[in-house]
Amino acid sequence: MKRTDFHFDLPTGLIAQHPTPDRDGARLLVVDAQTGIWFHRTIRDLPDLVPARSICVPNDVRVRHARLFLRRRGGGAGEALLLRSLGGGIFEALVRPGARLKPGASAAVVDPDSLVELARIDVLGALPEGLRTVRIHADHGLDWDEIDRIGRLPLPPYIEHLADTEDETRYQTVFAALEGEAVAAPTAGLHFTPGLIGALRGRGCDWRPVRLHVGLGTFRPMTAERLEEHAMHEERFEIPEETATALEPVLKDRSRPVFSVGTTSLRTLEGAWTGSSLLREGATRLFITPGYRLRTANHLLTNFHLPESTLFVLVSALLGLDLAQAAYAEAVRERYRFFSYGDAMLILNARPTHS
Repeated sequence: MKRTDFHFDLPTGLIAQHPTPDRDGARLLVVDAQTGIWFHRTIRDLPDLVPARSICVPNDVRVRHARLFLRRRGGGAGEALLLRSLGGGIFEALVRPGARLKPGASAAVVDPDSLVELARIDVLGALPEGLRTVRIHADHGLDWDEIDRIGRLPLPPYIEHLADTEDETRYQTVFAALEGEAVAAPTAGLHFTPGLIGALRGRGCDWRPVRLHVGLGTFRPMTAERLEEHAMHEERFEIPEETATALEPVLKDRSRPVFSVGTTSLRTLEGAWTGSSLLREGATRLFITPGYRLRTANHLLTNFHLPESTLFVLVSALLGLDLAQAAYAEAVRERYRFFSYGDAMLILNARPTHS
């Protein structure tokens, strides 16, 4: 299939710049993949929509302040997005301008408002896909806690403001763990409050988190003309023993529904399931496209995604392209808000597309 098969017209005014006043106040388009029927609800209705006794699987990764603002030698500006710690203050990073920040270059890490120098960064080497290895020199340590002190939350490029105090709260889930090194939020999870989680538990649902360290694979745009030519960036995952113990018998005998809170949780489950057990840790480049045989979750909550994105391709794999396009056209007509801070879609009875 071609990338352009997944195009649709999205008015820029529908891309949400700020979250709803209440976490659980977003609108919800509910789509049944088996019947093709859809209807409109709100996030607060989830406990009445998710089947009773479902195992709910969120991604509890924490978004790090991985966006560093740089002042290059000579005074030019730059940025580094830290993707993964390699230990000893060395990180895998995406830098720009790449032509100016080649191996051997160095720059100051600065506060974007005051331009006060906070640390130093050296570019050590080049990696595939335009990435770099970099070393951070800072006064208070060399781990993610120090990066959180000197960096900013890496809001997606379509959000037109720097991360502020509102984002510090609302671009993290209420259940985010202390660990993790994600550079984007698992956005479906942003809608959840302790009360909403409690209401799901009141319906007999279990809450069993996994962790995908969200990186470039989730949000890097497709540039290849055909889907099979697009290479996903590798992302690491971890599945706690308690989650694996609860899920493995269910995935074997399909005795309970599995509700994936977000596409990152779904990709984790699909990447970790061997057919008989779940890997406790690993890495995935999984690209879920039409024709993929879904093996784990029955239901998916996900925000609305951009045209020609890998995430809209995933939605199309679960619904079929025609139903996905029709549902998104409905969302545009009804002025649903798109992407990270936007409204959401609940896909019920997600179908394997072949056996």
